[in-house]
Amino acid sequence: MAKIIMTKRDNYGDYQKEITCKVEGKEAFAKEMCERFMADNYGKGNITIHGATVKIGDLPQEEKELNEEVVAIYDNAGIPSFMYRITKKKNSDLFPGGSEKVHPAFIIGGEEYDEIYISVYPNCNINGKPYSLPHAKPWTNITNDKAAKACFSKGEGWHLMTRAEWGLVADICAMNGTFPHGNTNCEKYYGDETEKGESSGDYGITLTGSGPATWTHNHQPDGIHDLCGNVWEMVRGFRIRNGFLEAAKNNDAATDIDLTAEGDDWCSVVDDEGKPIRISVNDDGDIVITSKKETKDTERNYDGCEWGNVTMDCDAEALKELALFPGEPKAYFYVDSTYGEYLPLCGGSWLSTSNAGVFDVSLSSTRAYSSSGLGFRSAFYRKQVTEN
Repeated sequence: MAKIIMTKRDNYGDYQKEITCKVEGKEAFAKEMCERFMADNYGKGNITIHGATVKIGDLPQEEKELNEEVVAIYDNAGIPSFMYRITKKKNSDLFPGGSEKVHPAFIIGGEEYDEIYISVYPNCNINGKPYSLPHAKPWTNITNDKAAKACFSKGEGWHLMTRAEWGLVADICAMNGTFPHGNTNCEKYYGDETEKGESSGDYGITLTGSGPATWTHNHQPDGIHDLCGNVWEMVRGFRIRNGFLEAAKNNDAATDIDLTAEGDDWCSVVDDEGKPIRISVNDDGDIVITSKKETKDTERNYDGCEWGNVTMDCDAEALKELALFPGEPKAYFYVDSTYGEYLPLCGGSWLSTSNAGVFDVSLSSTRAYSSSGLGFRSAFYRKQVTEN
């Protein structure tokens, strides 16, 4: 833990401000990050270092501990999972133009949570329960509903990672410019084949966390691994139905609400004016995300393209919360806007080459779909503890 003290004298006298903080990592790295902040943003605000935020203000300055880290959490079977703690963030912390509202990943059942925990690794299978462990074989060949049930079976607070949580992590990657590399070309990274993982024994798929640090969300060894490539990942609480986007309210998908095909807990994803958002796909593969009303000429098709080529024809903070925007322009967006229900697959696979990425999402799979190339990860929240 490095302790950094930064000072700056103004141009008109001896007055100076001093900011003291503690930063995880080697001192040289911490000093560089803090100096960058001071150069760009002197005064008061936030220091953001690989997803961890230190609040600063005028003197006297209280020291703040960074508390985003990997922890081990035991489930009701007494077996631990490695989980990455993410502290509460506002949209303004995560993307340009974001409001001061708390990101929905931290709102569960109408209550705000100070932190949530994301599996560091795609989960493996131990006695029918999912676990986040390194150098393990990802659990595949399971449907979304069964994966959700397996996660809930671990005890209170455990759940299948939601799209709100995936959106949060993707937004953090975009905010920090640390888009994860990964196994996108038969156990190697398509962009640099010197970056390799260890084979799981299944052709093309690597053991969890066996790649280099660049395969994490913060490009550090203690980050969230394998979000790009390896196996596609299922998430809970988001879908496209008859061409319209729907999601659970905030992060309520972290609880066992009714998200069956005809469930009562689906809500329309709406733009900033409250209009439902739909997706149009024409015969040429042009994808438009819009809140304009349907017409007799509305085009429904299946296709995919780079996010940089998707037309965003509405203003919607909700889409940024869900990482449904060109935050990673080269990553792909696939969508089936025909009639029916389609659930998301996230991140890409070991075959996705340049299409993969933390923003890569395919809204094209039925609820019953399972595959040897499709996995998932659990997440966790705990009830707030109020100190007297």
